[in-house]
Amino acid sequence: MSRSLVLQRTVVPIAERSRFLEQIRARRVHYETARCRFWLFEEADLPGAYIELVEAADSATLAAALERAPHAYAEAVRIYQQVEPE
Repeated sequence: MSRSLVLQRTVVPIAERSRFLEQIRARRVHYETARCRFWLFEEADLPGAYIELVEAADSATLAAALERAPHAYAEAVRIYQQVEPE
């Protein structure tokens, strides 16, 4: 089974953390509703530095979810596809 993934790095000032996490909850609901999986990781040694990961079973599902997302990422979105080593 092929998988597709998008990642986004974000650094959030401590004063904006509550608002950011509220937005993340809405993003998670959006992506899960669109048949994607969503994860948020915070860097252990740098509070406020996050990586968001959105994964889907295929690039078409992921691209459609990104297109309908209620937010826009600051950087260009790159979709990565899983590669099986031979």
